[in-house]
Amino acid sequence: MKLDYQQALQRIEQHRGVWLLHGAEPLLEQNLLTKFRKYWQDNDIERQRFELSGVQDWKQIFSALNSLSLFSTQLAIEVHGNIKPDATLLKQLKQFMQQPQDNSLIVVFPKQDSQSLKSAFVQSIEANGIVVNLNLYHDKDYEKILKIEAEKIGIHLSPDAWKWLLFHHENNLLSARNSLMAVADSLDDTTQQVDIGHLQQHLQDQSRYSSFDLGDACLKGDTVHALKILAFLLASGEAATLIFWVLQKEMRLLLQIFENPQDLYQLGIWKNQIPVYQQAIRRYQPKQLVRWSGLLLKTDAAIKGIAGSLPIEILLKQLVLELCGQVTD
Repeated sequence: MKLDYQQALQRIEQHRGVWLLHGAEPLLEQNLLTKFRKYWQDNDIERQRFELSGVQDWKQIFSALNSLSLFSTQLAIEVHGNIKPDATLLKQLKQFMQQPQDNSLIVVFPKQDSQSLKSAFVQSIEANGIVVNLNLYHDKDYEKILKIEAEKIGIHLSPDAWKWLLFHHENNLLSARNSLMAVADSLDDTTQQVDIGHLQQHLQDQSRYSSFDLGDACLKGDTVHALKILAFLLASGEAATLIFWVLQKEMRLLLQIFENPQDLYQLGIWKNQIPVYQQAIRRYQPKQLVRWSGLLLKTDAAIKGIAGSLPIEILLKQLVLELCGQVTD
């Protein structure tokens, strides 16, 4: 079954079996996963998370699905990455989809090209589970989502302000939502509607760099510039979730390229960016790449506020240094 974002939000309580979320909108991914996690927590469902760094990681996932802990009757597993199971492991996936019991497997992939969507992996989930497309294609769709986000934080924008906001953030939903939150915090109780003037006044200082500029600097190995951008983003209030999403997206792509170099031309990377990724992958030692999944898990835990985590600023800096090719051991 295929669902869009809004349809998926309405079916969270019926999420047994396998779901595949794919797309290029981190806000939509974040909102869906937040709702999944809240449901699991409210219903005492055990949750595990896996980062895919190679095909063999799927063995651990199926092993976990087949062995619940002594204290759990249900299990929800989040899988993040962009590596599909091979033919043997795909059979195990199909077997699980036939009898998932009350367990759930939520697979989170970046945007998939048309060829990937025709793969046996995706087609199997579409036939026996749920595939959720987290891509938006029209300005009205972006505005519709942002209006819902604005209602959550209690602000209303004029029609012209919506157009300005989307143009300013180049239709990046997560960045635009974070700007709405920043504007909301600065308004007094007498402001009934936000206009372009309000947006310009409160967001002009944040327009120098974006999280995507940070990703580009890291790919180029420009450590000094990357750290400068990171410091600016943190100081200007850019959400750690957006910074993390960009950094982990690049790390996952590089891990997949390292594992299967031939996939470089099938990952939806712009042609003019392919040489950048080819040059970047040469900077890393295999032992360095092995650490990345663990570092991503630590950073994810810090963002969620899990006790004992290092400060998020330290972990984000470590991710930046690693992506730039620096060894942080």
